[in-house]
This record gives sequence, structure tokens and C-alpha cells, in this order.
Amino acid sequence: MSDETTHFGYKTVKTEEKAGKVAEVFHSVAASYDLMNDLMSAGIHRLWKRMTIEMSGVRRGHKVLDIAGGTGDLAAKFSRIVGSDGQVILADINESMLKVGRDRLLDLGVVNNIQFAQANAQYLPFPDNTFDVITIAFGLRNVTDKEMALRSMYRVLKPGGKLLVLEFSKPPSTLLSTIYDRYSFSILPKLGQLFAKDAGSYQYLAESIRMHPDQETLMDMVKDAGFSNCDYHNMTGGIVALHRGVKA
Repeated sequence: MSDETTHFGYKTVKTEEKAGKVAEVFHSVAASYDLMNDLMSAGIHRLWKRMTIEMSGVRRGHKVLDIAGGTGDLAAKFSRIVGSDGQVILADINESMLKVGRDRLLDLGVVNNIQFAQANAQYLPFPDNTFDVITIAFGLRNVTDKEMALRSMYRVLKPGGKLLVLEFSKPPSTLLSTIYDRYSFSILPKLGQLFAKDAGSYQYLAESIRMHPDQETLMDMVKDAGFSNCDYHNMTGGIVALHRGVKA
């Protein structure tokens, strides 16, 4: 694949077209995003996110950036932890997702220390050395240039700051991988059609998971972006992995 082309699910598209195509997917699914997350994972995504928060080491007074923060699951919890002395920025490239997240957090009454930013992970609009913790949950696989985005995250972290990448990954078990594939390509689009009236977007999401780097490859990418003390933790048999790295 040349520098001028990239993958959009299993399709090859022009690099400059991918962000727009991903935007169309998330404009379509924004209103039903939370419901579909619960249906697709049987609610287990809440445990994955809780583990992310626990391993982030976020404390009172910290400044946190949640990239691809969508409907605000992580931002709401970070807001309570960092308190009035801290700050959480919920960033998402997609205007529809950001609006759903803002409305949801307003309903929860947790926006006093939360700001919202429509931002591309590859070009984060923040000064160097700004954040104590950066999280990106189920968003990196949709980024056109992942290496560029990881370098951008490294730049805006403070020295000693921590990056956490929560993302679908590759189960080491062949049996689990086979079952997961059948579920993803047979059941997922049908759920999308039934509850979101959009099978195509969930077909893309299944394909995007398969095109995402495996655990070791992603860990190497995090290291190449400059991070140290890198590791990852498989969850639910490796269907999901949480990668961590520290800015020296």
C-alpha cells in the first residue's frame, strides 16, 4: 500500500479520503453508540474501561486528555477523580460524537472541570508537555496515520506522563479467534441493522478491528513514538488489549 492509499476496513482508499469516510460512520452511529456498545460486548466494555482508569494512575489535580472520547464514559469518571483542582479534556474528531458526549455529561452534571475539543489525534492542538495522562479507547484503529498520532500524544504529555491505549486486538487462542470472527462478521452487522438501522457501519467496524496491528506490533509502535516502560495487558482472552507507555 503506497503513501497515497490506506485501508478503510478491507477497502483501499486514498489517504486523504479516510478521515471523511470514518466521519460518516460515526455520524451515523453516534445516537445509538452507547446502546450498541452494551449489546456488542454484553456490557463488558465497562470493565475494560474501569481497568483503564485503574491502571492510569490518575489522581486529584491531574490534567487528563481523553482522545476519541466519544460519549464520555472515561471523561465522566476522570472528572470525579481529578476534582476541582484538575481538568479533563474530551477530544473527538467527530462533531456528532462530541455533541452526544457533551449532552450526556451535562445530564450527569459532571462538566465543571471538563472541556471539549474537536481535534484530530494526528495534530493535537495543545502545547508541549501539557497532560499528566492521555487515554484513547477504541479510537486508534480509526486514525489514518497511527504513528503520527502516537508521536503527537507523546509531544503533549508531560515528562513522566502516561499514555493508555485501549483497543480491540488479536486473541492468541485460535478457537477464540474463530468464534470472535464469526460473531463479528455474522452477528455484529445484524445488530447494527436492528438497533442502529446501519449494517454497513458495523461491517466496517468489524473489518477495522481485523486490520488493526496485533499486540506486539502496537507495542513496538508505541516504543518507536518515544515511550518507555511499555507493556500491554490482554483482557477477555486478548479480544481487547490495554497498552501503556510513559514519557521519559
